[in-house]
Amino acid sequence: MTETVHVALPGRAYEVVIGPQLLAEAGARIAPLLTRPRVAVISDQTVAGLHLDGLRAGLDSAGIDMVTLSLPPGEGTKSWEHLQTCVGWLLDQKIERRDVVVAFGGGVIGDLVGFAAAVLRRGVAFVQIPTSLLAQVDSSVGGKTGINATQGKNLIGAFHQPALVLADTAVLGTLTPRDFLAGYGEVVKYGLLGDAGFFDWLEKQGPALAAGDMDARIAAVKRSVEMKAGIVVRDETEQGDRALLNLGHTFCHALEAATGYGDRLLHGEGVAIGCALAFELSARLGLCSQEAPSRVRAHLRTMGMKTDLSDVPGDLPDADALLALMGQDKKVVDGQLRFVLARDIGAAFVTGEVPRDVVHTLLMDALLAR
Repeated sequence: MTETVHVALPGRAYEVVIGPQLLAEAGARIAPLLTRPRVAVISDQTVAGLHLDGLRAGLDSAGIDMVTLSLPPGEGTKSWEHLQTCVGWLLDQKIERRDVVVAFGGGVIGDLVGFAAAVLRRGVAFVQIPTSLLAQVDSSVGGKTGINATQGKNLIGAFHQPALVLADTAVLGTLTPRDFLAGYGEVVKYGLLGDAGFFDWLEKQGPALAAGDMDARIAAVKRSVEMKAGIVVRDETEQGDRALLNLGHTFCHALEAATGYGDRLLHGEGVAIGCALAFELSARLGLCSQEAPSRVRAHLRTMGMKTDLSDVPGDLPDADALLALMGQDKKVVDGQLRFVLARDIGAAFVTGEVPRDVVHTLLMDALLAR
């Protein structure tokens, strides 16, 4: 069973195909995009070890050759060094403007390879084959590509839409429980920002989804992609509505910078903590009832996820330093931090009218609870 979501961007529309066993169908689905039967696949070493043979077989079945490059796994790979490696390798492979590059991995590979495709010969087509839940529901859709800088996360990049996204839900079965739940942080975000009914469904179906129920996984990925696609079509380059997708991310990106973009805190874990903090901040500002952040935390805890700064191992900077890191966020406008806050579950909005002292107190309280 497969589902398809159409991303209806004028002149750059594409399909997101969701379901099991899509690696086996990759050749047939990618072939219409090709002018010659050859693709360049960039992956990470973990994904390549698990799934590259399956992708190769799927491409072989349609007579498509592939050349491959495997990079180290982890957030540290989203760097200038590895961008240069990707672009240099693609040039060595004589990838032409009419060729197709395949990003085969999680969000790190998708962001990095998409950026490499955007700058190679001023733009070549690329296909996303996301292998993590986080990438399937979020980073593979919408065309945001880029790398991290020492000053902050995703500060260097470009908008470059994929030509096709193949989200093979069977591949999710090889994720560790921690990596799966990290991706679930982005799934929950969609319910919190704009679909209270979806959050209700997740409260009921989340445990089955985590346990491997394929129908639940397909449904969750599809609804998440539908919501993201709708927002992206309205606001491709984040001038308005698309900023809603950053619910929890202002806190998250500061925490990721503070923990060195490493295994101490995965991106989706930071998103979950950030969503809990955003709802707590909303309640403190009188925007929503205290019931809303309590309900958010209760569901995250039921799923076994991180919800508070106390769940982040190791030392963290003080509230002043965390605020300074938040100031490097891409959502800063005219030096003013912009937050995604909520009037209720499913009712998020973007604002720059947040008193700094309230955020500072929130962070102090969260740090004191560690």
